[in-house]
Amino acid sequence: MCIFALIKKSDMMNKNVINLNDVVIKFAGDSGDGMQLTGTLFSEAAAKSGNDLATFPDYPAEIRAPQNTVSGVSGFQVHIGKNKIHTSGDRYDVLVAMNPASLNANLKNTKRGATIITNVDAFDENALTKAGYSSNPLDDGSLESYSVIKAPVSSMTREALANSDIDLKSKDKSRNMFALGIILYLFNKTLDSTFEYLDAKFGKKPDVAKNNKLVLEAGYSYALHAEITLSTLHVAPAQLAKGKYRNVIGNVTTAWGFMAASERSGRPIFLGSYPITPATDILVELAKYKSLGVKTFQAEDEIAGICSAIGASFTGSLALTTTSGPGFSLKSEAIGLAVITELPLVIVNVQRSGPSTGMPTKSEQSDLYQALYGRNGECPCIVIAASSPSDCFYTAYEAAKLALEHMTPVILLSDGYIANGSQLFKIPSVKDLPPITPPVAQASDPEYLPYRRNPETFVRQWALPGTPGLLHRVGGLEKTDGKGAVSTDGLNHEKMVQYRNQKVQKVADFIPKQETEGDATGDLLLVSWGGTYGFVHAAAEVMREKGVKTGHAHFKHIMPLPKNTAELFGKYKRIVVCELNNGQFVNYLRAIHPQFSYEQINKVQGQPFLVEEIVEQLKK
Repeated sequence: MCIFALIKKSDMMNKNVINLNDVVIKFAGDSGDGMQLTGTLFSEAAAKSGNDLATFPDYPAEIRAPQNTVSGVSGFQVHIGKNKIHTSGDRYDVLVAMNPASLNANLKNTKRGATIITNVDAFDENALTKAGYSSNPLDDGSLESYSVIKAPVSSMTREALANSDIDLKSKDKSRNMFALGIILYLFNKTLDSTFEYLDAKFGKKPDVAKNNKLVLEAGYSYALHAEITLSTLHVAPAQLAKGKYRNVIGNVTTAWGFMAASERSGRPIFLGSYPITPATDILVELAKYKSLGVKTFQAEDEIAGICSAIGASFTGSLALTTTSGPGFSLKSEAIGLAVITELPLVIVNVQRSGPSTGMPTKSEQSDLYQALYGRNGECPCIVIAASSPSDCFYTAYEAAKLALEHMTPVILLSDGYIANGSQLFKIPSVKDLPPITPPVAQASDPEYLPYRRNPETFVRQWALPGTPGLLHRVGGLEKTDGKGAVSTDGLNHEKMVQYRNQKVQKVADFIPKQETEGDATGDLLLVSWGGTYGFVHAAAEVMREKGVKTGHAHFKHIMPLPKNTAELFGKYKRIVVCELNNGQFVNYLRAIHPQFSYEQINKVQGQPFLVEEIVEQLKK
């Protein structure tokens, strides 16, 4: 019988239970300490117990960063609550620090009075020196304002596996399970979901699953019987609408959104892509569904990826290409090809810190100018942005709908924060999603012309190759209005430029009006876009609690802007635009709606906003 089965319920009841509305936990350690997995498994346990949640993985770009150094610290942040959770949280209520470097890197964001769980075995002289400590913080009194748990994680992991015949290095790899056991006990979570994961992950290696379970149970038992704390913490289940939920990252829901669009439109998916952080998981996820007709092509480079997608669009597929900032730069010429041929294409840019390769694993919103203007010639594209891991599904679906119905490329902006972060996602029924009706030309249409347009939307028809009576050609050279033959006539070129621009601007008639949360009129309007939604939403709530009449307008549709944008802006005395760049969206707004005065809050640190940062700047 397992150790966990021997733990009596009465033992657990002897502890004082503190009820909390929400809590922020940070798991941190060396890159090889398994903190990403530990945080993910705790998130799964929290989700299955009914908590709402949001997560934020934060890790170095190096495959194996220098051991015991601050630059090599890998972390995973989890925010769970009994109410709706919009962000991964500001400062930590609990910090799990597996070595001195992870303590040093994360202490500044840990609340005073917070619980810090350390692996005391890792705080040796060599590790302390590498982490920048001149004395041991566990002994020198510098942590007096925190509740510090000095757990012998390494030694007790080895003790739990004393009867296992694996080597010492392999035993030490299970340290994260011991730490997870402590946290699961501290928050009154069961081990069930982690056991299920281990059984599924190591189904063909039952000894590995057994060893990890032993260590997990040892950590749980240690927390229970060593009386490391007089209280356990309880976060009640959230009151969620009925339905089937999954805890998923934004890249996965992006892939699912495209598959739903394929089903509703009747167009098969083709993804031509080149792996790049942090967008690769979209390619990985779609590649799993060959049985559903999804075609994925891992190209030799970014240019081949998008060009293969344009070819697939020509043949009638829902064509996609995925990338991040550096790859998006390489795709710019081919995006122009899709614009001039007027073929549907979705380009996903999961933004990261730049310029050049910048900080590959850190998040930013600095590719907006590139999405709006980064092509030669008059080359307009629809631009929309996802706001959360769950919203990635709906934004991907809408991006596909707009591309297919308006016969033009759509740039979908995500970012590393929401792409790698997770959130509870209520799985919708595909039949309840809006219909997608591509303008596919009918066979043997006597009036068919390749560039004959709908007079209201300026959209041309999509003639699929091989359809009787629809012989046509497309290409990168300018074409004659209507017939599509190559043309170098200046007046014709100007007309075609205007048509392509008007087609994109007309999309404003098919997207929702911009809405505001909070006060519909008042002193202050906070404006945001993309992955900053949750933090700005929370900041707006704080300002309303302080008596300031505050609205929050979060923009999904960027090119074109919603038709009521100016009307909305006119209802507030001051407009403050918050974004993770030096002011790209606010400058775009100044160009489109110069009649308003805009103030701005910016951050370019590779990290998301903190709610308190926004509120502090608003106070100033």
